[in-house]
Amino acid sequence: MRFLTRCAALTIFFSSPLFATPLIDQLIDATNQFLEQEVQEHIARTGQPGRYEIKLNRLDARLRLPLCPEEQLSAELESPNIPVGRVTVRLTCNSDSPWRLFVPGQVSLYQQVLVSAHPLSRDTVLSASDLTLQERDTSLLRDKYLVEPEQAIGMRLTRPVAPDTIVTFAIIAQNEVIRRGDKVVISASNGSVSVKMPGEAMEDGAVGAQIRVRNTRSNREIKARVSAAGQVRVDM
Repeated sequence: MRFLTRCAALTIFFSSPLFATPLIDQLIDATNQFLEQEVQEHIARTGQPGRYEIKLNRLDARLRLPLCPEEQLSAELESPNIPVGRVTVRLTCNSDSPWRLFVPGQVSLYQQVLVSAHPLSRDTVLSASDLTLQERDTSLLRDKYLVEPEQAIGMRLTRPVAPDTIVTFAIIAQNEVIRRGDKVVISASNGSVSVKMPGEAMEDGAVGAQIRVRNTRSNREIKARVSAAGQVRVDM
């Protein structure tokens, strides 16, 4: 509590011209070094390479705080929880003349993301020729984007898209290879014995999905997993 009462807590949104002073230089250097390290660690964690740009809000030379010994100056990410997009860095000086200061900025992260190679209509089942990679500022993307063609190939578009549209999970869905009412072959196996029976799908399903099917011989309804178009499988 004693520290907090003596501490100057400021958020810097200054729009006045930037003038070099020892204090301003220290603040800029400390914030840049901290953000560079945070962004590099973020890139390493995600495993997706990219380049980045850091832009800090202008600092006002009228700011009057004592210089902080380097070993007593610390930096933390105030918001958000990842160092990308609009960020605020909290600088704290733990010297005999302590202060705390908030430095806002913008971190742009440019990475290769999956985009549409040409116009595509709704319900298109994506193939490799429909997709390409482009560098985009991922700090501006709200929806979860894709970075590998394999993530989207075989998926179905839920809306039409223009060329160079970023492919996100918000605009694709599993391609349902079985529709309700389709005739299907039910395969059952226990490792040594396998049998096949005719059936009817009671609901839509994509490969890997579990759906209800009706055995048309016994008229019994069971759960089965879609293995291909017109094919479902159950374990005995």
